Amino acid sequence: MPSPVNTAVASRLDELAHLLEDQGANRFRVAAYRGAAAVLRGVPRPVDEILREEGLEALDALPGIGPSLARAIRDMVTLGRLPMLDRLRGETDPVVTLASVPGIGRVLADRLHHDLGISGLEDLEAAAHDGRLARLAGFGPKRLAGIRDALATRLARIRPSLAAPGGAPPAVSELLEVDAEYREKATAGRLRRIAPHRFNPGHQAWLPILHTTRGDRNYTAVFSNTARAHRLGRTRDWVVLYCDGDRAERQYTVITARVGELEGRRLVMGREAECAELYRRGSGRRPADSHRGAA
Repeated sequence: MPSPVNTAVASRLDELAHLLEDQGANRFRVAAYRGAAAVLRGVPRPVDEILREEGLEALDALPGIGPSLARAIRDMVTLGRLPMLDRLRGETDPVVTLASVPGIGRVLADRLHHDLGISGLEDLEAAAHDGRLARLAGFGPKRLAGIRDALATRLARIRPSLAAPGGAPPAVSELLEVDAEYREKATAGRLRRIAPHRFNPGHQAWLPILHTTRGDRNYTAVFSNTARAHRLGRTRDWVVLYCDGDRAERQYTVITARVGELEGRRLVMGREAECAELYRRGSGRRPADSHRGAA
């Protein structure tokens, strides 16, 4: 008999596969999640025990699992949830996660998410140590120290599972290409729509979602559904890209520049200089007129 933990994780993976299939994801990706669920149901040893005693590498070594699925299993075991599944259900709210850290409220969390592209606790911890938070007004040494201590405590139980390097990030040209694919298909009505839980009292399925691949990277793209996007009227302009490769998942936000020499161009937030260089070389795409100035 499989352990209750393995059964619960397998059920989440089955649900994830069903949602991906329903939303038009790559069939091999769908099959991988279904296969992983079947594998876990046949593993007699609880996966939480495997993770605790042998680490992420032992999950990776299970038949048909691999690095990306091992991370998903780890997240379900250690966090009690799977961020990707939350997104596909329309439940994700990175601002709430950031605001839960002592010293960061809703307003600041919203700013961190959109100005710095920070979407989770691990991203926040990196920003607290690499100087990004220190450069923001209001982040003095005492406040930074408090945030670092709080994050060290909350992340301590999953720290051994995070040793795998993330690898090189995707090129901005690839991110802009995925952004263009999403906006073009969303405008043409060719994408499945989900009903986000936030700012959607009527539970309408209005948010287009795209699953696409570039090489060995899987992308999910959606319009931003945050408080700030709604407040500024950018829910049809800001696009959030989730890139899931073998070693790590990254998040990027792509917007239309409103001022300066790149006005009207699509930019990856946090990588503006790379985008500017791409456009100077003449190899970046200018958004279609129907997207410029979109609300």
